[in-house]
Amino acid sequence: MSEGPTILLTNDDGIDAPGIATLRTELTALGDVTVVAPDGNQSGVGRTRNHSAVIREHPWGYALSGTPADCVAYGLRGLETPFDVVVSGVNNGPNAGNYVVGRSGTVGAGIEAAFLGTPALAISAYHSTDFFLSPPEEYDFERPARIARRLVARALDSGVYEDVDLLNVNAPVDASSPPVMLTEPFHDYEQEIEAIDPARAGEHDHDGDLADDEQLVRLQDQTWPGVVGWESPFPPTDEHRQRYPVGTDRRAMVDAEVSVSPLAVTHASPDSAALADVVETIEVE
Repeated sequence: MSEGPTILLTNDDGIDAPGIATLRTELTALGDVTVVAPDGNQSGVGRTRNHSAVIREHPWGYALSGTPADCVAYGLRGLETPFDVVVSGVNNGPNAGNYVVGRSGTVGAGIEAAFLGTPALAISAYHSTDFFLSPPEEYDFERPARIARRLVARALDSGVYEDVDLLNVNAPVDASSPPVMLTEPFHDYEQEIEAIDPARAGEHDHDGDLADDEQLVRLQDQTWPGVVGWESPFPPTDEHRQRYPVGTDRRAMVDAEVSVSPLAVTHASPDSAALADVVETIEVE
């Protein structure tokens, strides 16, 4: 039996993804690892939960027909193991920027863990030139996995999780000895709305005719503003260094660094004297 921490491992790319296999191998050198991961791809589901899920045994632990947050809920409350930490990843692609972080299934697993009182680390991988890891089987996830193991060990030993619920980490797969930077998620998001020709409704997952007072619109997230096609949104240019200040997760990616963003995810209430005044003066008739 290992003397290290007990680790619950999950992801959002599915239990058969290469990133989680590499991370499991790395984490077994640190402690006792139990995998509870989705039985298929669950990318972009955030911390969505389901009322029920099918669980089946897997050589590494369990595969579950649900979201990453479902997997964490089952692992922390359905198993008898008292886990010390939840690790999610290695994700195929980065999760940088506060809007992207909010929709990430990888990060959503860590948020679920935090609400259930267990510290977590979410680790995502990117390529400093290619950016997207597609197909993922052609990339090596070992460096992000090693970084995750070292961060988990140091964070647990040093008391980091007394102040932090979740560490969101983005690491390059290709940069040799990348510096590790303390960062915060950067806000860079826009939404594009476009009216769709009713004659092309079938191309947009819409069945049936539109009524006279109905309009079909396209809602397009601009999570990587200024990007055309599949180009890297964070090339190492002066323009992007001016756009993303030092200390942000996206600037770290411009510079091919490892970004480590500490997050408090349990919706703590900020102090607001202005709101206190409003509440005190509201009259209900």
